[in-house]
Amino acid sequence: MSFLLTDATIADDNRIRLAALGEDYDALARTLARRGVDIEALTARAAAFRVAIPSWGVGTGGTRFGRFPGPGEPRNIFEKVDDCAVIQTLTRVTPEISLHIPWDRPDDPSALLEQAAARGLSMTTVNSNTFEDQPGQAHSYKFGSLAHTDAAVRAQAVEHNLECIDIGRALGARALSVWIGDGANLPGQQHFRKSLERYLESLRRVYAGLPDGWRLFIEHKLCEPAFYSTVLNDWGTSYYCARELGDRAWSLVDLGHHAPNTNIEMIVARLIQFGKLGGFHFNDSKYGDDDLDAGSIKPFQLFLVFNELVAAELERMAGFEPCHMLDQSHNVTDPIESLIVSATELVRAYVQAHLVDRAALADYQERNDAVMSLATLKEAFVTDVSPILAMARHRAGGAVDPIATYRASGYRASVAKARPPAGSRGAGIVG
Repeated sequence: MSFLLTDATIADDNRIRLAALGEDYDALARTLARRGVDIEALTARAAAFRVAIPSWGVGTGGTRFGRFPGPGEPRNIFEKVDDCAVIQTLTRVTPEISLHIPWDRPDDPSALLEQAAARGLSMTTVNSNTFEDQPGQAHSYKFGSLAHTDAAVRAQAVEHNLECIDIGRALGARALSVWIGDGANLPGQQHFRKSLERYLESLRRVYAGLPDGWRLFIEHKLCEPAFYSTVLNDWGTSYYCARELGDRAWSLVDLGHHAPNTNIEMIVARLIQFGKLGGFHFNDSKYGDDDLDAGSIKPFQLFLVFNELVAAELERMAGFEPCHMLDQSHNVTDPIESLIVSATELVRAYVQAHLVDRAALADYQERNDAVMSLATLKEAFVTDVSPILAMARHRAGGAVDPIATYRASGYRASVAKARPPAGSRGAGIVG
């Protein structure tokens, strides 16, 4: 199928919106100038922001009870790349793809690399899967993988991760992200200390296989699929394991992998302080690992996370280079639209965090002025930076209104005709 969204298509749609955007942008510029803020500097920051699209995210996810395929969902990694390219063409902040293996294992890595490059995309991170069984594998992961009691199962899981590294090298990736479903459903089912020791033993073998310049991201998760316990259950355990593994091992924070009302922004600050924050899987949740669109439930929390990230960025902390990735499961929305919205919300929070008056905030904190400390953060959070985001997209060749342009393009209807249902399991859900 030919690529439907061209620069000319976007430019035509933008023309009807540019006059209003110019007025809104100028008005915001005057407002920010009164606060001593240069809008052009913020627009440049918005244009420079980057977040990776998950290859699995452009397909329909599912729940424990069922999966409802969407029209025109991609049937293979090449069609997924086409969908990722649509998101990048509209937003201009998502030029990278986070690849999932084996769901999206390419039969011809060079052909995939060529197609991605033609679309202006690159592969940056590969994600392994040892939380479900694949057809033909010798050993089951029903009772775990990297932390399994059976050495043969652990060896199989290690080999899969090493295979992911080999595929990633062929695609130009620079990182491996590992999430495991290992855990227990009942008290006494698992020896807590021994299971963590086995996990570390397995990861050391994976770590030893990292090419030069690569990073290993390990992702903690409070619960799911097991709800009594998980082996890598919290940020402290993740930090301990990353420290034990070495300088190229980092903790990955998924916003949905914590108990309700957890202070995730403080976890982020601690990992920054300890030099082990590797990156994020951005999403949102109401109760558990809902994998909802970023900022859809707790936008203030998202802002507070970026407040910590921007503070570290401005302080030029050594080794601070977090990898931003989305990780979502779309069950009732068009995945392309959800990923566009999520990418936009990340840039919004990033720009808003740059609006925080950090000198004032530091002074209020030193004087223990709780009211004004919060007010300083809220002043940045409630500022509508939409004109900045739209202007940054426009100047980069993207859409002023990405959702409106996407819907007007007819892309979804076109791929629905070109991609009849494959009749197989969908893109799945990653940790």
